[in-house]
Amino acid sequence: MRGAIWLVGMMGAGKSTVGARLAQRLGRPFVDSDALICARAGKQIAEIFEHDGESAFRALEAEVVERAGEDGAVVALGGGAAAQPGAAGRLAARGTLVYLRARPETLLERIGDPGSRPLLAGLGVAERLARIEALLAEREPAYASARVIVDVDEWDEAAVAEQVAAMLDSLEQESR
Repeated sequence: MRGAIWLVGMMGAGKSTVGARLAQRLGRPFVDSDALICARAGKQIAEIFEHDGESAFRALEAEVVERAGEDGAVVALGGGAAAQPGAAGRLAARGTLVYLRARPETLLERIGDPGSRPLLAGLGVAERLARIEALLAEREPAYASARVIVDVDEWDEAAVAEQVAAMLDSLEQESR
């Protein structure tokens, strides 16, 4: 596979954990776009949302993501990055989108304390689940445009990384 491997999906799907394992497995660099955003801004994502607003965060995110896929990296994107207007198409033109798909209940369980998740902060459990369901419904069309879709509810990150690697290898074989 040439180009970047873009891991997309909701918060809690395991993009950062799977991404690090997948990059190691494939011998590629790993980039976590949220970590780059925090380093660039000098503050945590929750602080960016609180002090600068979501639109400022999305602008910074778009700038960081534009550079993140260089060198054929495996890139774990924030949950909303690929769902921004035109983003999925731009990312696909520069690599392969991989959607780590999970049920809302799985995501809620994995997220745990939502303190560092600005889109869920301050909500009760039922409200968090409803918000996850709404975000997923909104973002699903962008996520579903991925060339590789892997359900991650029942697997651990090592198994998911191996499944993604196998699917990418299969795509590579088909393109020859």
